[in-house]
Amino acid sequence: MTKLRAALLRWYRRHRRDLPWRRTRDPWAIWVSEAMLQQTRVETVVPYYERFLRRFPDVGTLATADLEDVLGLWAGLGYYSRARNLHGAARQVIQRYHGRIPETAEELRTLPGVGRYTAGALASIAFDRPEPVVDGNVARVLARLHGIREDLARPAVQARLWEEAARLARGPDPGDLNQALMELGARVCTPRTPDCAACPVASGCRARRAGEVDSIPRPRARPAPRRVRAVAALVTRGGRVLAVRRAESGLLGGLWELPGSEIGARERPGRALRPALAERTGLAVDEVEAVGVVTHLFTHRRVETHVFRARAAPGRVRLSDYVAHRWVSREGLRALPQGRAARRAMELALSGSGDAPALARTRGSRMLARRSAPGP
Repeated sequence: MTKLRAALLRWYRRHRRDLPWRRTRDPWAIWVSEAMLQQTRVETVVPYYERFLRRFPDVGTLATADLEDVLGLWAGLGYYSRARNLHGAARQVIQRYHGRIPETAEELRTLPGVGRYTAGALASIAFDRPEPVVDGNVARVLARLHGIREDLARPAVQARLWEEAARLARGPDPGDLNQALMELGARVCTPRTPDCAACPVASGCRARRAGEVDSIPRPRARPAPRRVRAVAALVTRGGRVLAVRRAESGLLGGLWELPGSEIGARERPGRALRPALAERTGLAVDEVEAVGVVTHLFTHRRVETHVFRARAAPGRVRLSDYVAHRWVSREGLRALPQGRAARRAMELALSGSGDAPALARTRGSRMLARRSAPGP
């Protein structure tokens, strides 16, 4: 174990990437990075991380911020529950810990959105606590190192992985040790075609000795994304457009979008639009114009949104499912925090009629995970 730790630390200090969160021991900055890196590639995170810390340089500034401002900075990064949880956790740190971020994994895990992985990462990296971490990259490294052939999702296998990670974390520099495991999995011990020649612990790897590197860990079958059809409309009245906000719980919680709804697999979008808007906003519309289609791939769903423009008939907005609405200018609509798919639909609807439908058929790429295991 001592030799294994030494080899990992030596390799990490020579080959680690120069990332902004590795240039600080500020617990807040490290916490923000860990929240953003769940299910998201490093290169995607960096600009969001830097913008976020410029706006919210400490836990207090986030705790006193409006959630809409937080979601606005997070927009486009995806997995918006992370932003909501971070905002809620910051408020709890102010209320319960007088602005001091807890140092122990046990205390950290009492905060919203902080599970075993995030607590271990923050405690070890920021506070030098000997706490383990197991994410997708670490699980793959440990499975190959110890020749674990079982399904990694099994509770007994998960327990063993955490035990092995805990053994490694006990010793000097647990934060660097944990980051070494994550870095090794991200850059060398990759899911496909791992670079065993560059691995600092290859000599002790049971999967390599058995010639099973390509079959360990056992690949999991992933279901095909479910196809979902929807309609959405840029609804205008008196030079203003209608924006609606989703409930804070659930997918894309707290974000703004054009009003609309999912529709049946065989429904005609043009016919489905009016009843959908009437049900969800209480408004009747006329002068309906089809604009185009935006397709976006979420983790488990492929959403095909048919976009329209329409004029609202007289009447009050009466929301169903949505929690708020605003009549805003077109620029005001662009300024609201929105998910990537909603923003594409909005830009399509705001564009001229010309070649907009052709431009609309874009595919939203699901952000590939730097860490393949789900975050807490």
